[in-house]
Amino acid sequence: MEDTTAPASAQEQVASPRRAPTQQRSRERVERMLAAASALIAQQGSDAMRMGEVAERAGVSIGSLYQFFPDKRAIVWALAERYTAESQACISSALKDVTDAEGLRQAFSELVDIYYRLFLAEPVMRDIWSGTQADKALRQLELADSRANAEFLTAVLKRLQPGADPVALETTAFLVWQMGEAAVRLAISVDRQEGDRLVAAYKRMALRELLEG
Repeated sequence: MEDTTAPASAQEQVASPRRAPTQQRSRERVERMLAAASALIAQQGSDAMRMGEVAERAGVSIGSLYQFFPDKRAIVWALAERYTAESQACISSALKDVTDAEGLRQAFSELVDIYYRLFLAEPVMRDIWSGTQADKALRQLELADSRANAEFLTAVLKRLQPGADPVALETTAFLVWQMGEAAVRLAISVDRQEGDRLVAAYKRMALRELLEG
């Protein structure tokens, strides 16, 4: 019987360095802090962002900010958690009902396009990705997210290829997903026309492996 249990979230697999709010008022205050941090990162990048600026923009005391976020890294972590949760929900929704090769082709292609557009439109996402490369714990969060996303793809491959080696399918799905993230990040580092070509080439290669490999 196919395992339909949803993969653990990246947040559940890697411990967060921040304190989670429990009361509604605290949650609203944290939302203001994260919104303020996102705006500042979009303007100047996380390296230049200062905790005092976040507190001032959010309309909270610096002590209140430190109560939930001990440093900038904790803020970046919280934003990364948010993006990973949103991406997992999107991927799960897109793949959960795929039952044939054409459905996989369409859903996978659309997901890659969505990911690419998000990176083009969201400077905060690009900044967070840059930060994960230099921070071992954040890299583990990203890796856990990739594994969770790959499990959604693995479930589709198992439906399409019920007689295939499940370990081989898991390996293919994980590698394809990791290569996709790398391809999109390469695409946004070059001019738009070349980036579009790189993403299109990745989709062709990935789908050939997923559907014919």
